[in-house]
Amino acid sequence: MKAILCTHFGTPDDLQLADIESPQAGPGEAVVRIKATALNFFDTLIVAGKYQQKPPFPFSPGAEFAGVIESVGAGVKDVATGDRVMGYSGWGAAREAIAVAAERLVKLPNGLEFERAAGLTVTYGTTLYALRERAALKHGESLVVLGASGGTGLATIELGKIMGARVIACASSDEKLFFARDHGADQTVNYAREDLRNALKRLGGESGFDVVYDPVGGPYAEPALRSLGWLGRYLVVGFAAGEIPKIPLNLALLKSCDIRGVSWGAWTKREPLAQRQLMIDIVRWSAEGKLSAHVHAVYPLAEIAAALKVIAERKVMGKIVLRP
Repeated sequence: MKAILCTHFGTPDDLQLADIESPQAGPGEAVVRIKATALNFFDTLIVAGKYQQKPPFPFSPGAEFAGVIESVGAGVKDVATGDRVMGYSGWGAAREAIAVAAERLVKLPNGLEFERAAGLTVTYGTTLYALRERAALKHGESLVVLGASGGTGLATIELGKIMGARVIACASSDEKLFFARDHGADQTVNYAREDLRNALKRLGGESGFDVVYDPVGGPYAEPALRSLGWLGRYLVVGFAAGEIPKIPLNLALLKSCDIRGVSWGAWTKREPLAQRQLMIDIVRWSAEGKLSAHVHAVYPLAEIAAALKVIAERKVMGKIVLRP
């Protein structure tokens, strides 16, 4: 079968399209014939050796996928051959088939397309875990979203609205903010044109905001944290800006606010059944049309380098998907 292989750390152009043996299902596993693989920002890091996880060579990037089960191993009861499923593997999904633990798979309704389903796990899974489990977001609270037009940002806007929040979307262009408003944002801030601290102070007033969702980091982290009100929650999701910010801890003291890490990947390993239930909710909302699971573009498997470059250049609104 065809697979994209990373044989050494480097750039997307160093990835190779190769023929490898088809996988076999071990105990507790299922082999999925992949119909769509979604890419994420961290895929650009993992091939460069800059991610916290460093798989042994050779490996395939791609952490999430959707497809049809070809076979199951001993002990698998919840899914069967022929089921349409989506799943999360951490890496290894940029190929035509994958063997994965069956507990990491969720069945798909017939009306949910593979391209949309492939991109649900990381962005919507991370976000619902962040908002529900880490922030305990309540109906009527306010939610600031940085990097609001990317896959994770879009998921935060849509899930925030489902949970009844007032959503303030922050991004770097009017085009991205129009996209954010089109998907439910109540107010927007262009932080390439307006100082983020002043803009959030204007919109938050004296009471400030309840929750900040930050997958960007860099120079935007501190002003976003400053915008929180009493007992606010600042969610550390990622550092797409490249710089890991250094936060003055007196800011947390002054407002009795919390800085909460969102380590969704580690949580899925510790709580796989809770993650599966979370994804069942997300799949249901997607099938009902409450979540867009917007696909920015679909690339052939062999064009993964071009796909990753678009993500690295932060030109994506929604998800980038590979079709084997």
